[in-house]
Amino acid sequence: MDSSMLPNEMKAQILPSFNAPYRLTTLPLPSFTADSPHEMLVRVLAASYCHTDLVLAQGQMPPFPPSFPHIGCHEFSGVVVSLPEHSSSQYRIGDRVGVPGRSFRPCGKCFECSREPDNDKNLYVDGGGYSVYCASAGNHGISIPGGFREFAIVDSRQVTSLPESISAVQGASLMCAGLTIYAAIKNCGLERGQKVGIMGCGGGLGHLGLQFAAKMGLGVIGVDVADEPLRVSGEIAEALRQKEGLSVRIVDARISRAEDIVQEMGKEDQRQDRSNMGLDAVIVLPESQRAMDYGISLLRAHGRCILVSFPANGFHISARDVVFRDISIRGSLVGSNRMLREMVMWAAEHNVQARIKSYPLKKLNDLVLEYKKGKGGKLVIDMSLDD
Repeated sequence: MDSSMLPNEMKAQILPSFNAPYRLTTLPLPSFTADSPHEMLVRVLAASYCHTDLVLAQGQMPPFPPSFPHIGCHEFSGVVVSLPEHSSSQYRIGDRVGVPGRSFRPCGKCFECSREPDNDKNLYVDGGGYSVYCASAGNHGISIPGGFREFAIVDSRQVTSLPESISAVQGASLMCAGLTIYAAIKNCGLERGQKVGIMGCGGGLGHLGLQFAAKMGLGVIGVDVADEPLRVSGEIAEALRQKEGLSVRIVDARISRAEDIVQEMGKEDQRQDRSNMGLDAVIVLPESQRAMDYGISLLRAHGRCILVSFPANGFHISARDVVFRDISIRGSLVGSNRMLREMVMWAAEHNVQARIKSYPLKKLNDLVLEYKKGKGGKLVIDMSLDD
């Protein structure tokens, strides 16, 4: 789009208050901040819905949003349509980009922004005065307006290019769900041939995690408790086994005990010592104590539990598991932009695909109702459907 031909107004879905439906409205186009050469105006192509959008809309994520009306969505994709006069961006008009929620206009001088990568393997630090963990930065869809609108101002240091093989809709789903589960798998610190469990394997993050982990050469056990997510994850697991010969197993925790699964793993690995049977790491995605307990029960001694979810009342941690089995517990929150760019290229190279159902912007409330049914996969606003 020629920047001189940009409209003066745009359509947007706004959240007027907690526990209220979104309202489609018309707003002025956002404008650049006078002192920021890093900003870009993008035309939003697709905007993905995340569990955090629901949590925030229900008022369970204080102190966000800071005010109403609010524009949600912290994982979207777009095309660059305008740059400020003295732009420092590496991107040009017409480039397709993926936009994660974090981090818009970081301060550049706090502890996080001042950190520099120790080596090429340290993908959690960006360096150069930029950090997705900067406490002063804005976060699209959470503390500042997000992607449920036709145009958005983004920070050029925050985004990633989208390869031709990744569609705008697929790219949007990778900006939070893809990055978060990719980082969680990296946080497990595993080598090829080791085993990881994914609790909540049929959800937005989980079904992508099955693909990432298996294609990294890990043995994967996915666990869920609902029919539709189990169906989605089962289809993905079957395809990974049949087409690529990868080791993926799906477990229905309603009918299979964790100890039985551990014993079966012991037989497969020809191990008889319980402390040496089980998973090397487990990733907990649901906000469920039962999922947490089941996942830790699948771990061998010295295993690692990675927490991605953050329920309002927290998790109960068994001191016995931590002390007597040396289970370590670590949190994982999205990832650096270095990791974002690595993940996108990795997904393109290895054909990691989200299971997506798309909606036009005007039907965002229908998407939310569908999300609450818990059928698994990802739900995405595709702006081309409004044309």
